Amino acid sequence: MEKEALRKNILANLKGQDKHDKALIDKALLDDFIQTKVYKEAKTIATYLAFDFEYDTQLLINQAEKDGKKILIPKTYPKGKMIFCAYDPEHLVKTKFGLWEPACGKPVDKSEIDLIHVPGVGFNHDGYRIGYGGGFYDRYLKDYKGNTISTIYDFQKADFQPDGHDVAVKEVLSR
Repeated sequence: MEKEALRKNILANLKGQDKHDKALIDKALLDDFIQTKVYKEAKTIATYLAFDFEYDTQLLINQAEKDGKKILIPKTYPKGKMIFCAYDPEHLVKTKFGLWEPACGKPVDKSEIDLIHVPGVGFNHDGYRIGYGGGFYDRYLKDYKGNTISTIYDFQKADFQPDGHDVAVKEVLSR
C-alpha cells in the first residue's frame, strides 16, 4: 500500500479508537517510556502537543515535569522549518493545522536536546515513519545526534519502503 493510502487508513483507526481503551493504552505507554534508559538519562526532552486521537503527550509532559526535566515543544514555520522552544502552557497559539505550539520564537539548540519524542501516523519495523506529509521532523532530525523515541498503538505498524529523505526513529514503543 502506498504511503498516502496507509496514512488515510491509520488516521481513520486513530480517530475511531475507543476513548476508554485509548486512555489505558496511553498510561501503559507512559509507563514503558519512563522506564527506558534514554528517558531516565535525559535532562531535556522535546515532545509535541498531540491531537486528541494521538498518544496523550500531556501524560508525558506532566511526568517529565515531576521528574525535573526541561520540556520543549515544536514551533513550525513555512517551508517545513521547525524549532523547539520551552513548554509554557500560558503562552500557546493555535496553528492552521489545529495544533497548539509556543508563541515564542527563541529556539533551543539541537545539541541541548537529549531526547525527542517523535510523532507519526505509521511506522515500519525499522523505525521509519509516515507523518502528516509536511516533512518537519525529517528535516529537523536529519542532523540531530541525540535519542529519538515514539509511542504508538499496534495498529500504527505498517509495511512500507522509506523515501530517501526519511529519518528513522531509534526506538518505537507500541501497545
